[in-house]
Amino acid sequence: MQVHSTLAAITIALVMVATLPAQTGIPPQRPMIQTKYTADPAPLVYNDTVFLYVSHDEDDAIGFKMLDWLLYTSTDMVNWQERGAVASLKDFKWARQDNGAWAVQCIERNGKFYLYCPMHGGGIGVLVADSPYGPFKDPLGKALITGENVWHDIDPTPFIDDDGQAYLYWGNPHLFYVKLNEDMISYSGEIVKEPTKPTNYQEGPWVWKRNGMYYLAYASTCCPEGIGYAMSASPVGPWEYKGMIVDASEKSRGNHPGIIEYKGKSYCFGHSSDLIKRETTKFYERRSVDMDEMEYNADGTIRNRHYWSVEGPAQRGSLNPYRRVEAETMAWSEGVKTRFESEYERNFMWDRGKKLADRLFVTSIHHGDYIMVQGVDFGKGAKSVEVSVASKFGGTIEFRTGQVNGPLIAAVTVKSDGDAGVWKTVSAPVKNAKGKQDVYLVFKGEKELFEFDWWQFAK
Repeated sequence: MQVHSTLAAITIALVMVATLPAQTGIPPQRPMIQTKYTADPAPLVYNDTVFLYVSHDEDDAIGFKMLDWLLYTSTDMVNWQERGAVASLKDFKWARQDNGAWAVQCIERNGKFYLYCPMHGGGIGVLVADSPYGPFKDPLGKALITGENVWHDIDPTPFIDDDGQAYLYWGNPHLFYVKLNEDMISYSGEIVKEPTKPTNYQEGPWVWKRNGMYYLAYASTCCPEGIGYAMSASPVGPWEYKGMIVDASEKSRGNHPGIIEYKGKSYCFGHSSDLIKRETTKFYERRSVDMDEMEYNADGTIRNRHYWSVEGPAQRGSLNPYRRVEAETMAWSEGVKTRFESEYERNFMWDRGKKLADRLFVTSIHHGDYIMVQGVDFGKGAKSVEVSVASKFGGTIEFRTGQVNGPLIAAVTVKSDGDAGVWKTVSAPVKNAKGKQDVYLVFKGEKELFEFDWWQFAK
């Protein structure tokens, strides 16, 4: 009996192991951005790059505390580079400046980029730029949209149909739309309150077209909010409710969809509260952006997803380590933050001299913190690595593969030399860095170690 019991136990154990997901060393990537609180994802595909515009909950927000809009980019859907604040309330001189930078969306037309920005209680403004990176400027000096109730003028989503006609949709708790002129900063005709508002529509509309059908995704049910959708044969309805793309969950409370096609796959972006729930059980308006692949059924409807997967979407490509990689490029991180700063010739407040550079860098680095970059392709191998750092108390950057305590391929020593705030390049030899690897930049030392701008390998 003992032998039989032992064999049974072994058999059960083997079955359990066989059914476990592969252990790649990649941590759960929920949410997709960890260094800041982000919300209201608005992805734009342009020149093989995903530009992700988001609103930004401040770290001390209790309710909504939102002052600017941030930009992240990716070419592989797993490693995201922060680009800093692409616009802020300060760009709208006519708007209140203390709060209210809610959900934006950017669209390109004729080589120009239009960023539609709602100011809660102030209507919807628009900014224009020659590049998706900005700088964006206000061409009107006033709100573009001030509807029947300015407090309902939120969550704008622009859409350009195949015939060239552009539309702008928005609204909570009603759905509104208007026809935009070709200049994208004015409109023709009356603002329409959609009479066929679909089932459980709350806010956050997102409109797109596929195979001749029009889709309207939106924050659905409340509260919590999931992501529902409707379909129509026309960009102006009537809209027929089809179901939920992502079910409502206490894990996300509020929500806001963003839908794109990229490299042959469809993706749905939305919200989670996973980051704040790692810190506290209390509810604060400190949201995080998440996303996953989205799949269509044969009839054009969308397959339901209960919640965002633990592992996230598959990588669409690889990362080249032989070009300069900004330190704020991450698939996952623990502990670190990011900060923007302008560097001047001198540090005297009364005499700063000439501006030398604008830097977005990784800060708040302590012992045990790390950054993970997924799918780094070393090819036949690397010989050295260099980093740009500004030392505080000094420390070490360990480059490891596979997992946070995986094989060590390089260790860069950052000395504590009393030159805090002075940026220097430090290098180290590399061994056994070949092929495609997930790379962990693990920080070791005491107190707050250093600030970190970029890294680059050499063959």
